Amino acid sequence: MWDHIIEIVLISNEVIVRFIVSMLLAIVLGLVIAVIYRYTHRGLNYESSFLSTLAILAPIVTLVMFFIQGDLVLSLGLVGSLSIIRFRTPIKDTRDMVYLFWVIAIGLGTGTQNWTMAVFATIILGLLVTVFYLIKYGRQLHAEYILVVSGEKGFDESELKDRADKVNIQIRSKETEGERFENIYELRFDKAYLDEVNAMIERVRAQASVDKVSLLSPQLALPM
Repeated sequence: MWDHIIEIVLISNEVIVRFIVSMLLAIVLGLVIAVIYRYTHRGLNYESSFLSTLAILAPIVTLVMFFIQGDLVLSLGLVGSLSIIRFRTPIKDTRDMVYLFWVIAIGLGTGTQNWTMAVFATIILGLLVTVFYLIKYGRQLHAEYILVVSGEKGFDESELKDRADKVNIQIRSKETEGERFENIYELRFDKAYLDEVNAMIERVRAQASVDKVSLLSPQLALPM
């Protein structure tokens, strides 16, 4: 009887070593993934707290896998407990969801002692993400903006029409109220012509009938 109790209470050295190695490896790989996320991030919705989430989530999943250890009853209870948790913060970028799945997968791998596969998977996916970032995979080749011009009547649109060969300009709306006007244009051009577009906007702003010129981006997250 006492031997059985001691066997339950005490943990073998082999289990302790496997647990420590798995936790340390999960922490290291989680930090690596967080660094890759920080280096390759684009847009305005950057949150430093998400880096901590990536670094901590992998060892947490590893710990959960050690608690389960093939116990079907315990795994079912864990699923029931996790069903209560709700993520109230919406994911603004789909890439964030990819990183979360990546970290969870690494935690599952280290928690099941598949250390070599977890390391190689992190290296391969890290190289893939870095290559996509360096070659600007998926980024738009053209820039799209909204040009808002307002002022008094008498605005000369010839400056916009003269650049039709380099800039695709389409009128969205024209509003007039008394002597006042507000025109909204949609601009689409190659990014190589950005300096010429800026010069065109300055010439439009220099007209005496123009009070205000605004150049807006229709995108919610601007690429860096």
